[in-house]
Amino acid sequence: MDISQDASQSDFKFISYKFDSNIILTDNLQFGTKRLLEVDKRLVVPINVTLRFLITAGDVLHSWAVPELGLKIDAVPGRLNQILSFISYPGVYYGQCSELCGASHGFMPIVVVGIDYRNFVEWIRAGIV
Repeated sequence: MDISQDASQSDFKFISYKFDSNIILTDNLQFGTKRLLEVDKRLVVPINVTLRFLITAGDVLHSWAVPELGLKIDAVPGRLNQILSFISYPGVYYGQCSELCGASHGFMPIVVVGIDYRNFVEWIRAGIV
């Protein structure tokens, strides 16, 4: 996690974090969660701010797609692609890899959670990332 301003200030100008997120297997799902769409670590982002996603791949071509947000961008090994987004409403948004990338193609879900900016800053400060 990289925060460009001192943590004592109340408003952050730039927040960046990176993590791995994997599918939750059917045997480990909780009641009410979506099979083949739920992940162990969701991507949490603030709403009502411009977001920049940097996308790449480590093995083959993938496509990072979240249809409810109108996002779809190719993930290419050795190349860094970017896409801008603006989420207006809080909520949980589901997506998947939309490129036929191999045998595990159907098991690459994406879950984006949009929360209020103040809650997001508290979430970052709490070290939940």
